[in-house]
Amino acid sequence: MNKTDILIAGVGGQGTILTGRVIAALAISEGLDVKTAETHGMAQRGGSVITHVRISEKVYSPLIPQGDGDILLSFEKLEALRWLPFLSPKGTVIVNTQELEPLPVLTGQVDYLTGILEEIGSKVKKLIAVDALSIEPVKANPRMVNTFLLGILAHIMPFDKGKWLTVMEQEIKAKLVEINKQSFEAGWQYVLSNSK
Repeated sequence: MNKTDILIAGVGGQGTILTGRVIAALAISEGLDVKTAETHGMAQRGGSVITHVRISEKVYSPLIPQGDGDILLSFEKLEALRWLPFLSPKGTVIVNTQELEPLPVLTGQVDYLTGILEEIGSKVKKLIAVDALSIEPVKANPRMVNTFLLGILAHIMPFDKGKWLTVMEQEIKAKLVEINKQSFEAGWQYVLSNSK
């Protein structure tokens, strides 16, 4: 497998770290070297949460250098823009178009930025922007955004769909496995429905 650097961006409570753990566990189960790193500032108050996942035959550092990432998986639009400098111009952005207003917007100091998707689209090779909250089962349970986007990501990665589901069973709490698998399937089907 070629080197694959994935940056996962979201805010506290969106499942950024769990998503990174699933990707890493799957790559390790395939005999690949994986290094991860997490940064979360004020995560419990809606602050940014970032997970670096680096996969290759041999990985020497857990941090993705700026401009070197292959995939940016973002659970919120502004977070995608914030972390875009880490992505290569040849990279792919998969983003949930949800807007979660950061504190300066909530307090009225600034407005939420406009034109975010246009700016991202002008700087990357491929942009997949999805209103995940409009699609079941995410519509009924917004906490499933992460596994929905994981279902989209799975089409880019060289691993079998069944292996993703097996690793999810191992990494996610038993009582939440089924709803997360349904969300993953919705993401998987989204790509199939929109590639015709």
